[in-house]
Amino acid sequence: MAETLDAGERMSRTELAALQVERLRATLHHAYENVGFHRQAFDKAGLRPEDCRTLGDLARFPFTTKADLRDNYPFGMFAVDRSRVRRVHASSGTTGLPTVVGYTDRDLDTWADVVARSIRAAGGRAGHTVHVAYGYGLFTGGLGAHYGAERLGCTVVPASGGMTARQVRLIQDFRPEIIMVTPSYMLTLLDEFERQGVDPRSTSLKVGIFGAEPWTEEMRREIEERFAIDAVDIYGLSEVMGPGVAQECVETKDGLHIWADHFYPEVVDPLTGEVLPDGEQGELVFTSLTKEAMPVVRYRTRDLTRLLPGTARPAFRRMEKVTGRSDDMVILRGVNLFPTQIEEIVLRTPGLAPHFQLRLTRNGRLDVLTVRAEARADATREERAEAARVVAAAVKDGIGVSVGVEVVDPETLERSVGKIKRIVDLRDGG
Repeated sequence: MAETLDAGERMSRTELAALQVERLRATLHHAYENVGFHRQAFDKAGLRPEDCRTLGDLARFPFTTKADLRDNYPFGMFAVDRSRVRRVHASSGTTGLPTVVGYTDRDLDTWADVVARSIRAAGGRAGHTVHVAYGYGLFTGGLGAHYGAERLGCTVVPASGGMTARQVRLIQDFRPEIIMVTPSYMLTLLDEFERQGVDPRSTSLKVGIFGAEPWTEEMRREIEERFAIDAVDIYGLSEVMGPGVAQECVETKDGLHIWADHFYPEVVDPLTGEVLPDGEQGELVFTSLTKEAMPVVRYRTRDLTRLLPGTARPAFRRMEKVTGRSDDMVILRGVNLFPTQIEEIVLRTPGLAPHFQLRLTRNGRLDVLTVRAEARADATREERAEAARVVAAAVKDGIGVSVGVEVVDPETLERSVGKIKRIVDLRDGG
């Protein structure tokens, strides 16, 4: 094992903590001196960078939110001269202005390094072929995975998203050992393999590295069984860096080790902002430790998880698989519900395919949630009816709320090459 770890992964907890303090203090100075937003936020809080002497002192500093990034669109959060920015990425901007992030040469090197570390932790090695089916372009997934795989010494197939039938052909012809893709699109590829009469278990694939959306243990079991691969989780978000912020190790598959020599994590109460102790669930917050172009200070990700001790990489704390986002939570008649809870139920229900959507409507003053799930191709009418009954009962018993259930024909629900849209809110005519 030791020969496959880089110098950062071999640090002790004491060495890591000392490095984190050094890098944290440098980041706060860099942000304060070069980004007007951070300088104003620190001043308003009555704080200076030198007030952070320990890791615990970070909790005194103000948060940064996605709204703050949008308010400073496009380049107001950059901390270096534009001439030093080598690449720009951005979010989709589907709910407003996109969030824009920039990278210096050193940032791109760091990013490639942490993604290479992630692929290696997933079981990848130099000489492997990596099929990258994340989207390329302004989305960070494709290029982030691409340069990390090359940094590790892999051969990259830059397939991007879409053209699903062609992707199946490329996997058969180029024989990659590793695929990097969203888990929902992996299920779409699975459907295409079976539609073409190809046994998914017969491919060359050995490891799937899945990210960009929450997914469950049930989905992991579904993918591993039907593809005969190891399915592991990768985590990242463009505002912090992109993919490669944290990675699940293939030997344990027990949550994602955060590469905390570059990204310092906290978990806070979503309502009060209070820092929570390890083991308690809350909202994940990140402070970058090595970013030059766009340092982030206490960035609120809206992802819900909890922090745990390291296992396969003992110096690095783990985060549990993200259970959902605080802004994806549905409050239905006073009950908090997340799409991942429904996913667990759908995946274990006979007769249903792993594709579903939640539709919110309003009947008078009452909110109504309907689960629309696709039937498996061979499910009979009776099996579909029983599946609908089972899902409704499981939601009522396990979550405590009544929902409608519609079992629809296979391939009825819209597929996505990126993040699947799980919630359709029609309460206001949307």
